[in-house]
Amino acid sequence: MTDRLTLRGIALMSVAMLGILLVDSIAKFLSAEYSPLFISWARYAVASAIVLPLAFHRHGRHVFPAEQRGAHLVRTAFLVTAMTLYFLAIARIPLALAVSAYFVGPVIAVVLSALFLRETLTRLKLASLGLGLVGSMVILRPGGTLEPGILLAFGAGLFFALYLIATRQASQTSDPIRTLAFQCVVGTFLLVPQAALTATLPGTDALAFFAALGLLSAIAHILTIMAFRLADASTLAPLVYLELVGAAGVGFLAFGEVPGPATVLGAALIVLAGVILATGRTNGG
Repeated sequence: MTDRLTLRGIALMSVAMLGILLVDSIAKFLSAEYSPLFISWARYAVASAIVLPLAFHRHGRHVFPAEQRGAHLVRTAFLVTAMTLYFLAIARIPLALAVSAYFVGPVIAVVLSALFLRETLTRLKLASLGLGLVGSMVILRPGGTLEPGILLAFGAGLFFALYLIATRQASQTSDPIRTLAFQCVVGTFLLVPQAALTATLPGTDALAFFAALGLLSAIAHILTIMAFRLADASTLAPLVYLELVGAAGVGFLAFGEVPGPATVLGAALIVLAGVILATGRTNGG
């Protein structure tokens, strides 16, 4: 039974990662005509319209976590910033390159967890950190022409790392649906100023894409929550790199993007760093 549940969790996590890839692809497509800042708001607004009724159905009027709301606010602010920077990045650089740079976030979280949470830096964690750093330098190519989009993607990864640390510090007893509802609604309000300054009334042909953006985002988050209830985090963690593999395929087929050798090598090193992290968790390292 345990093996069956684990396999179900792996399947749900895989579908969730592919859902996030679709969200990224739609956001990149829309960024040709709409501001990434407005797209960020629209994603949260539509997701809120989907998640709030679900939270209300399960919890009545108590749709938000009752405990540590300050911590939830901080983690939501970090996630909103990470997503906004990421959307700005994919509007400027190839999808696979942006995802590669963004995925340095979990590696950065290793350092932050040692600094702020007093977690031990094991040999495996240090090896992961070193590989992630080398992979980042390969992508950045110091001395060459620095693409601002790459810096935005790495900035997104940094704020995602801060989000991971804030999540560890936030209450672990909060109901996942309540947490998701808080994240979507508060994120929507946090993004209102930037949306108001950059908003363009979507045409009727774009409304379906904006709706899909929020719908797929909400579904991916819910599937991720369900997956982590069925399988260990160390089992599911490496599956996030399905997004990177898929991004390379979508970038080539939909946008004609061909990753350069430096991007492929740097991404491979960052992926290896993430796999080492997951292996360390599995072995208690």
